[in-house]
Amino acid sequence: MRGAVPRLSLTLLAAESGARLCAIIHYLVRGQLGWFGLTVACLVPGYAAQLLSILWFRADGHAPGCCLLALHLLQLGLWKRYWDVLRAAAKTGGGAGELLAQLGDVCVLRLLEALLQTLPHLLLQTYVVVAVDPTGFIPGVSAGLSLLSLAWALVSYSYFTFLLKPGHLSPPAAVILCLLLWRTGMLGTRVLALVLFARLYSFWVFAVAGLHWLLMSFWLGAQQTDIVAQPCRWRLFNCLLGAVYIFCYINVRPGPSRTRVTVFYAVST
Repeated sequence: MRGAVPRLSLTLLAAESGARLCAIIHYLVRGQLGWFGLTVACLVPGYAAQLLSILWFRADGHAPGCCLLALHLLQLGLWKRYWDVLRAAAKTGGGAGELLAQLGDVCVLRLLEALLQTLPHLLLQTYVVVAVDPTGFIPGVSAGLSLLSLAWALVSYSYFTFLLKPGHLSPPAAVILCLLLWRTGMLGTRVLALVLFARLYSFWVFAVAGLHWLLMSFWLGAQQTDIVAQPCRWRLFNCLLGAVYIFCYINVRPGPSRTRVTVFYAVST
């Protein structure tokens, strides 16, 4: 199962990137320069994950050479990390601790990239399909693959956190499938609701999303999460995660999360 997760992650990442490239070419060929520019702009936040990947390579003692820097500049740094994980998993003598560390790095980085890059692209393409071009095949395919890739990024992160728990083995495929269906349904309904609201009420969607963002940020602050120690970074972390909570729930505290999940869904519905 450890080899199947990064293999599927790499496949979905490649499919999502290919569909995004097709969408960019589609808008350019049709002369829709506004949607072309917005689609290209969605790529920019993804460089945060690429920069963090380079810093982690350096922290692990791997001096980034020109080839590695070029891969990250082309936003292929996570592809290399997935390839390294697959090679480590294929080695019969590879240490489980080293493999788990590599898997954890790429899962966290992929989740960050998905939230910063895939999610805005998903919102944009969904809006195009719903409000601008309902018969648009390429934007629809790109939105669908982005939704599936984002949901899988959340599932693979949950899979990694599950492996970190003492005494826990790899979850069965049925559990992974149920998690994927849950994440896909949750994200799909939230994105569609926001897009339909934006179509009916235009910029008022930012007021609604902003209010939800503030509520979630204050709620996270009240939980006193200890992931980030420094006060300024702790507030920034809560603000960033509060924005993520507009769309989905991510558990950031150890221990049972049943009460927190109940509160989140009570506010979100």
